[in-house]
Amino acid sequence: MASSSNSRLKPPALRAGDRVGIVAPGSPIKRELLQAGCNGLRRLGYEPFYKDSILDRDLYFSGSVRRRARELEEMFERDEIRAIVCARGGYGTNYLLQELDLAKLRRHPKIFIGYSDITTLLTWFTRAGLVTFHGPMVTKDFAVPEGVHLASWNAALTATSAWELNFPHDSEVKALLEGSAEGTLYGGCLSMLVASLGTPFEIDTRETILFIEDIAAKPFQVDRMLMQLKLAGKLEGVRGVIFGEMLDCVQPGVEQDYTLEEVVTRVLRGLHIPIAYGLRSGHVTRENITLPLGVRCSLQASKNGVRLRLLEASVAPAGEVVRSAKL
Repeated sequence: MASSSNSRLKPPALRAGDRVGIVAPGSPIKRELLQAGCNGLRRLGYEPFYKDSILDRDLYFSGSVRRRARELEEMFERDEIRAIVCARGGYGTNYLLQELDLAKLRRHPKIFIGYSDITTLLTWFTRAGLVTFHGPMVTKDFAVPEGVHLASWNAALTATSAWELNFPHDSEVKALLEGSAEGTLYGGCLSMLVASLGTPFEIDTRETILFIEDIAAKPFQVDRMLMQLKLAGKLEGVRGVIFGEMLDCVQPGVEQDYTLEEVVTRVLRGLHIPIAYGLRSGHVTRENITLPLGVRCSLQASKNGVRLRLLEASVAPAGEVVRSAKL
């Protein structure tokens, strides 16, 4: 996958006691869920920080475009903030794309994590040369018991070594098409990936292991969006695909005599690449897995199970910033 620079910036690792900034770049949030999520961060040993304006509301946004953009830039610039976790997703992050100063963000690389509509920012920041993280959010996953998959959170954000996720053959993660591949981990919410097409912020899927997830999309809608990616040439350079849990992606009110697994296999089988299904990151039922976007990984999918190996650390040693080799 291409980057606007010759290297990718890895943010400093997160440590116990670090201050974590909370931002709301999309839809409005509820105070009680914000507090519950802050308590969840404290239980893990972090110090949550947010600005009072995070509770602003403007129609269906968490305040004005300017408020949301400045909040995000400020969290990157503040030296005492060691990671930035989105409060929630929801519509509105696309308004920030023309407002944010990417050069400013690159001067202060930080852990930045979220999912859903946050995909718009994750994929654009990754294209701009930053490692980003697809994973739990404050008013969603940190606000409920067992909302965060701690092993992947720690491996992705606190460890400075390679790591892996292993799923045996009898787990919820399954191989739809067998094979093995290496590439750069990239992706997020399918609706947001498709929404980028035809814009200056279009996704770059070349040489990637593409992660795809969504919620409450009917099977024919998933089919349509995958076909749009295919017809746009966005699947030509993909080396492997991993689908998320695809929560509530069914056809309601009818007797559905086919599975979503069958739908996506039919659309993608001609790519002749490994395809896995069921990895719990993003919209999930429990224990949201943290995935680093912009790092090298390998995918092995077979009848014996699925293994996703992160071939390098996704963060630098605490207090440092690392420029990885061009991906």
